[in-house]
Amino acid sequence: MRQSMIIIGAGLGGLSTGCYAQMNGYRTQILEMHEVPGGCCTAWDRGRFTFDSCISWLLGSGPGSEMYQIWLELGALQGKQMRHFDVFNVVRGRDGRAVYFYSDPDRLQAHLCALSPADARLIGQFCAGLRTFRRALAVYPFLKPVGLMGRRERARMLLSFLPYFNVIRRSITVLMSDYSARFQDPLLREAFNFILYERHPAFPVLPNYFQLAAHADQAAGVPEGGSLGLATSIEQRYRRLGGQVTYNAKVEQILVENDRAVGVRLTDGRQMRSDIVVSACDGHTTMTRFLGGRYLTEEYRKLYTRTISEAGMVFPGYFIVFLGLRAGAPQGDPCTTHLLEPGTAGKLIGLRHPSINVQFRSAHYPELSPEGTSVVYATYFCDIEPWRELSEGPEQATRVRRGQPLHTLPVQRGRAYQRAKRQVRDAVVDFLEQRYPGLRESVVVRDVSTPLSQVRYTGNYDGTVLGWQPFVEGGETLEELVKKHGPGLPGLANFYQSGVWATTGGLIRAAAAGRHVMQFVCHDDGREFSASIDQTLPMPTHTLIPVGPQPQEAP
Repeated sequence: MRQSMIIIGAGLGGLSTGCYAQMNGYRTQILEMHEVPGGCCTAWDRGRFTFDSCISWLLGSGPGSEMYQIWLELGALQGKQMRHFDVFNVVRGRDGRAVYFYSDPDRLQAHLCALSPADARLIGQFCAGLRTFRRALAVYPFLKPVGLMGRRERARMLLSFLPYFNVIRRSITVLMSDYSARFQDPLLREAFNFILYERHPAFPVLPNYFQLAAHADQAAGVPEGGSLGLATSIEQRYRRLGGQVTYNAKVEQILVENDRAVGVRLTDGRQMRSDIVVSACDGHTTMTRFLGGRYLTEEYRKLYTRTISEAGMVFPGYFIVFLGLRAGAPQGDPCTTHLLEPGTAGKLIGLRHPSINVQFRSAHYPELSPEGTSVVYATYFCDIEPWRELSEGPEQATRVRRGQPLHTLPVQRGRAYQRAKRQVRDAVVDFLEQRYPGLRESVVVRDVSTPLSQVRYTGNYDGTVLGWQPFVEGGETLEELVKKHGPGLPGLANFYQSGVWATTGGLIRAAAAGRHVMQFVCHDDGREFSASIDQTLPMPTHTLIPVGPQPQEAP
């Protein structure tokens, strides 16, 4: 009977796996190369400011779906205020016009029709689909992996989707780029591609429905305390369940004997043994370095050696500019995607699409900066290669501080790299100054992060924050392999993969992956899987924050 488990990585996938493993009687230890939990779900301090680099919305943060139950089982939301907004995103065109993507379909339809009466028919169709999709969220399965469902369970799942079949079929087979091209208004034609902040060329209409529907149901808000606060809450839940976390512990190799994973070797030479090894860190590193490319079937080898390097197979990284302002936030919406003129876009190195998302982060997390101050968070999807060409130093380096090896400290990347960072930072500040006069004089703290910063902190392939893209060959192949083989590798016993590299999607997918992995582990061990909601703290509260132009009250 397997009892002990080593989990590589204290991101949400690793923490979730640890929580569910402890709930089911396994003795676990998480090894994390960083000094804090969360992985990509993180924040850091700069003087009096905390710069939160992750959660702009959290799927499942309100009742009404199986996603919410997972967060409550992990103790992620308890004792916190959940903040919800009535606008998911604003897209502002080059001519200054703005599209407010209200998540409520009635308000969205009225707003869009006011912008472009000529598109009323297509707008009505989109909003009708959104109304239907809101009902579909309640039956969307998250608690159990499809690969472990019996025939009756799968049949029940399919029957539950039957009332929504047409809208799901239509929205998953039409790319948003094709759908948006039908609009007559040029701003709507472009803006619909940026509902989810960035342009996602391979995304159909469906994920846009999914996000807006969850947002409309107050199930995609932001948690008090931010991203690192969320990760810390789950870590505390894990520790209360009896789990152990070791930080500054970087894995070098997964130990294998007789085609069984038996433990890990760390970069300092230490070996740690266990009955089960779960990798909840970068998938490419796991397959090609930790396991040396062994146990890759033809399908897995193609996935991790060829498909992964093709354009659009994994989510890109971000370029991030943080600004701490001595004054309160300027008069602007909390979250806006600005469509850029060529002159500004040309200064942003690695820019994927001519747009930048700007958030006045203090609307999301007022507790993360001193009273009377505010934080600006400006991001764009960014290719890593231009930054690699500019960088002279290693992507990661281990140094000893006070006798403790640290693996995520800054590295020297050379003058050209630093000049390029300043160029992009200054271009972003210039752009913001044009739209919010006086902002530049209010800046007291600046911080910049490139995709190489993400590699340094997490080791993620090419600085990605989400791993495999859905709706393309890479993500679809992975999902089929997990259905077929489970979250492990054929021919290698006692090994499992968790987190974003075992699924496709964001934080809720990473959290659900931990639950799913443990259901496979329990199934393999002949145990009945069990999970319970954390009762340590009270249930979360919910607050709605109005953003866009509000309906006129009746006299």
